[in-house]
Amino acid sequence: MSAPAADRNATGVFSPGRAQISQRTLRTDNWWKSPVIIDLGFAAFIVYATVRAFMQNWYYVPEYHYLTPFYSPCVSTGCSPEASHFGQFLPDVWWLPYAALSLPFLLLFRLTCYYYRGAYYRTVWQAPTACAVAEPHATYTGETRFPLIIQNTHRYFFYIAAIISIINTYDAILAFTKEDGSFGFGLGNVVLVTNVVLLWAYTLSCHSCRHVAGGRLKHFSKHPVRYWLWTQISKINTRHKTFAWITLGTLMFTDFYVMALAAGWFPDLRFIG
Repeated sequence: MSAPAADRNATGVFSPGRAQISQRTLRTDNWWKSPVIIDLGFAAFIVYATVRAFMQNWYYVPEYHYLTPFYSPCVSTGCSPEASHFGQFLPDVWWLPYAALSLPFLLLFRLTCYYYRGAYYRTVWQAPTACAVAEPHATYTGETRFPLIIQNTHRYFFYIAAIISIINTYDAILAFTKEDGSFGFGLGNVVLVTNVVLLWAYTLSCHSCRHVAGGRLKHFSKHPVRYWLWTQISKINTRHKTFAWITLGTLMFTDFYVMALAAGWFPDLRFIG
């Protein structure tokens, strides 16, 4: 008796040539724990970042030039003039974040990141959730169709993310100058600089960055500089997953610290000035 047409067209674990097991998995360990923890981590960041992006308040400390990365560059006409280092040209409406020029690209850079896509494929998309756990999809097309084909644009978002990292670096350096023009150094500077350094570590450890440095080279010996760069990037590329998660935490912490100072919840701990 032949299988129904729908079953004959199925792929993956549902294909006719695979063993027909009614259970989703025969694993007896807590295989669901890792996907749940990852989903909770993603959800925490998405909820926090969304609330803060549309809050449009408590993002800048003029006394010390502290600008949260969630609002950089601040290019809305509603931005504080002191925080608008690159002008004001976006309309001030509630549904448009003050940093609308950068946030969409940073989001797409993260969404298309090789680590992140692997993480949410297993957890959100469940393709598959874990090893030896059948996914709930009857067919598999990979990244050949919309919307997953958009993942192939990751290299272009990398270039934009690098530019935004330069802007964040500028913000961190500017924060060493107080409102009166004198030099100042406080805990906020440590927070901002640490966040920028880790963002650079995440950005430069990107697989696309590694490809830019040494991809398409047939003879490394003829390109010693690019080979050296490729080698160094390859070393930190092994920590790309770690930096991906750490920077989610440091972004939230940096934003929360600047927000707390701007709201007057507590003063900045000053070391100089």
